[in-house]
Amino acid sequence: MRCPDACTAVRHAAILLDMDEPETLRATDSMAVALVAAIRRGDDESLSQILTERPELATTRLVDQCGVTRTPLHVVTDWPGYFPNAPRTVERLLAAGADPDATTTGGGQPETPLHWAASSDDLDVAHALIAGGASIDVPGGSIGTPVENAVGYGCWHVARLLHAHGARVDKLWVAAGLGLLPLVEELVEQTPPPDRSDIDHAFWQACHGGQLRVAAYLLERGADIDTTPDHNHARPVEIAGAPDTRRGLLIEWLTKRATT
Repeated sequence: MRCPDACTAVRHAAILLDMDEPETLRATDSMAVALVAAIRRGDDESLSQILTERPELATTRLVDQCGVTRTPLHVVTDWPGYFPNAPRTVERLLAAGADPDATTTGGGQPETPLHWAASSDDLDVAHALIAGGASIDVPGGSIGTPVENAVGYGCWHVARLLHAHGARVDKLWVAAGLGLLPLVEELVEQTPPPDRSDIDHAFWQACHGGQLRVAAYLLERGADIDTTPDHNHARPVEIAGAPDTRRGLLIEWLTKRATT
């Protein structure tokens, strides 16, 4: 994340650290570096030793140079996700007292670890967070709730998991991306009905999610077959054939290893 004002951000971080709050630690502190390294390596033995010696680190807020804070559970779920042994790491941190609903602070929208897992389609980590008590419908993410993040970023495995666990779906575009035709019909037929831009966005998301029946239904109700949303220039026919987030990350992973 870029800092709009690096000096202000550094001062903000210093203020946080001067509050004598033991749960706050600079990300450059040697203990923070060791904690993050153990998490990213999936080194359960080292992580266990760190938490035994410093149990408060499970709930520590790591402060970066921009004044943004996050927790160790956010480290597990950070982009691009899929860190080794990550589900076990989540379990280890939760057992040590980590809060699954802690949000980031100091930059952008506040997001929980589940928001982040939903944004990389890390299904196994999302499972572990939900099993550990993570709330499903926390608002305020980069797009919205975790399921809205998941649909918006094309993270279909976690999107379906969240829906199966009862995540609230009350937006037409989210219902369309998940292929929930009865709900799509209900939302389209409500009074007042959605406007044309809502129909177009829902149609695009239906194509994004590979939902042919929903796409056909929305096209019959006036959706523009060549519509593009503000956040993406791909037409429906293009987004329908594009790799989703999980597959895109796999392609990137394979490409890097093929060229080394």
